[in-house]
Amino acid sequence: MNRRRRIYEGKAKILYEGPEPGTLIQHFKDDATAFNAKKHAQIDGKGAINNRISEFVFEKLGEIGVPTHFIRRLNMREQLIREVEIIPLEVVVRNVAAGSIAERLGLEEGTQLPRSIIEFYYKNDELSDPMVSEEHITAFGWSSPQEIDEIMSLALRVNDFMVGLFLGVGIRLVDFKIEFGRLWEGDILRIVLADEISPDSCRLWDVETNDKLDKDRFRRDMGNVLEAYQEVARRLGVLNETRPPQGIVPVLVASNPEKGGKSAP
Repeated sequence: MNRRRRIYEGKAKILYEGPEPGTLIQHFKDDATAFNAKKHAQIDGKGAINNRISEFVFEKLGEIGVPTHFIRRLNMREQLIREVEIIPLEVVVRNVAAGSIAERLGLEEGTQLPRSIIEFYYKNDELSDPMVSEEHITAFGWSSPQEIDEIMSLALRVNDFMVGLFLGVGIRLVDFKIEFGRLWEGDILRIVLADEISPDSCRLWDVETNDKLDKDRFRRDMGNVLEAYQEVARRLGVLNETRPPQGIVPVLVASNPEKGGKSAP
């Protein structure tokens, strides 16, 4: 078997060369990291669940006209995606005070914000992804004013849709982190949603109990990380009700068999 060429490896995913020009294979790892990878662990099955949740959300966003890099899921852990030029920004949309904004502004965690707030962070692990302003972004050429406007517009569309999506299954979307990339289609340059959307990149709280169903369970040593991710997948309808024995990767439901179906990890 030919060995695939690795393009990039991050904390939670690996990108491989795709089968066709302009494509990549995005592989979801079981690694869990926090505090810029100072805290690290392996959680069996997490990558498969994140792959499936991200596929579900990206497909739904595509249906409402949000341009994304997603093409289709290939198997339990991998997606076929378009190769894009990643803009070196993490875009955080906040609806509820939690995490760093609560600490910075002295807000009680769980406080509903007056409106959704967009924050930008420069993608640089060595600098711990510092928060930056639009002035920084344009001054250093990371993105143009026109691109920033498009990114903010898309981020708010994604937020509006996901707030409703998760609320419909009893989950409060507290905040989330997304990334964008540049994609050439002929002579047209498009800004598209990239990376992933999963409990690794969102804060998700149960509407009734405020139980955390996201990566904060790992950050804060709360335990039951995989079970929380499974609960999100179950509520979205992508995880069978029958829970597998401990240590066994859960059975994921294929939403579109002709797009890859189920496959072993």
